Amino acid sequence: MNLKGYRHRICLHQIFARKNVLRILLPVVIMMGFSSAINGQTLTKNLKSNSIIDAGDFGFSPSENGGNNTLYLQKAIDHGGNIIVRRPGTYKIAGTVYIGDNTTIKFGNGVTIQKSAELGGFSQIFLNKGAITKTYNHDIIIQGLTIKVNNVEKWMDKIYGLRGQVSFFYVKNLIIKNFRCDDVGQSQFCLQICTFQGLLIDSVFIKGKKDGIHLGKGSRFKISDATFETGDDAIALGAGDWVTGNPEFGDIEDGIIENCYDNKADIIEGAFAKLVTAAWVNWKPGLKVRHGDAVVSNGKIYRVLADIDGRSYRSITPPMFENGKMELDGIQWLMTQKDTIHAAIVRGVLFKNIFLKSARVAFQLLCYDNNFSHSYYPGAQVPVITEIMLDKVSFLDNNSKPLAVISSPCNKFMIKNSVINYGGIRFTSVSDLHSYPPTTLTFINCTFSSEAKTTLVTNSCPQKKIFLKTTKSIFKRNKFSANISPGQGTIEVDSDLPGLMK
Repeated sequence: MNLKGYRHRICLHQIFARKNVLRILLPVVIMMGFSSAINGQTLTKNLKSNSIIDAGDFGFSPSENGGNNTLYLQKAIDHGGNIIVRRPGTYKIAGTVYIGDNTTIKFGNGVTIQKSAELGGFSQIFLNKGAITKTYNHDIIIQGLTIKVNNVEKWMDKIYGLRGQVSFFYVKNLIIKNFRCDDVGQSQFCLQICTFQGLLIDSVFIKGKKDGIHLGKGSRFKISDATFETGDDAIALGAGDWVTGNPEFGDIEDGIIENCYDNKADIIEGAFAKLVTAAWVNWKPGLKVRHGDAVVSNGKIYRVLADIDGRSYRSITPPMFENGKMELDGIQWLMTQKDTIHAAIVRGVLFKNIFLKSARVAFQLLCYDNNFSHSYYPGAQVPVITEIMLDKVSFLDNNSKPLAVISSPCNKFMIKNSVINYGGIRFTSVSDLHSYPPTTLTFINCTFSSEAKTTLVTNSCPQKKIFLKTTKSIFKRNKFSANISPGQGTIEVDSDLPGLMK
């Protein structure tokens, strides 16, 4: 057991326990799940003990076309156990390769998997076998994978909302290590994992236009030693995402994201880390819905697929079909999942040793309210993001944008041991969400590097209450001072910063 990591998690527990938090930020179950996994022990204990299979023995070769290579690699992987691609070179793939239980795939140095459009466009290079039937696969390791998208993209394929070049849907105990992609396109995410338990993504480089790592519903995860140069979000935690952003709703909880770099990209959209929540209601006659809205009906969750124009529709007939899509009352419905949950949130996530070079908002905690997505339905329960901690976050560029923009309800947000430039925290609101819980915003042992007056907290969320506390602060410039902008809400301050000290 990694005792250092254990002591770190106990420290976090003590911090939040003193504030009567009902949940522990990072339960010991993460420690148990990952400390041995990082050492290469427990996560692989159930793998088959057969000898290593060389995919080249099945015909997988740099000299083959993509159609044949897809078949040959699939045959090798179907054996399960340990598969290796030894021979250096670029291997064309013209279709999705499916991975089953107890499988390790190791790609040797100099091996690149390149998408090929010889049989038409396709979405996933790799996908787990149970994704189509929503059946869990378990104990899968992919190591040393380098992919080339090669301008071969298909927005979505067999599963609505699953858009990753490498995707997993319904998976337990998944490791992706030493992964590289430098040409992510405009339509697809790079890595996408949804409905998971136990995930380790370690040592990755992702460059391109769309999201780097896009997570949906899941628990117990770690993303480490990652470098991003993405036009859109480097990391997205989409518990309640766009209808095209994830195939299922659900909480994302108990995670560590550490030792990550967010480099400048050619285009700047999204955030280094985006956290998205949502909430919805039971269907009832006459309900007004618009694109992206969700309802619970007949023990299932259905979502609206409509034109991106903000138009509302009145629902008279309840959606009750078993799967796929159906039009009722002029409304196109998608059966998303068999479930009766009414909210999806993000909780218990630690960001540690984050180095920010991109000139964009680093952290976004969002409820969407636009034509593309509608996160909150009026009257639903309030979806509260909770127990988010930033530890050792540094701006490596003169970025004047806010460190974080928060439009989702959030009750606890802590920043420790970090370097804060000009940007502070900005709270905004969405039109349909009228009840925001108070937020406790804490800065501990942070360095404020601005040379002049800095607005640390801006509150443009009506009636919202914020409790701001700063302690053990360091400021490098004698002219530095901090202020706050409470707007139509209130900010109660307990601070050691010039300008805020009582």
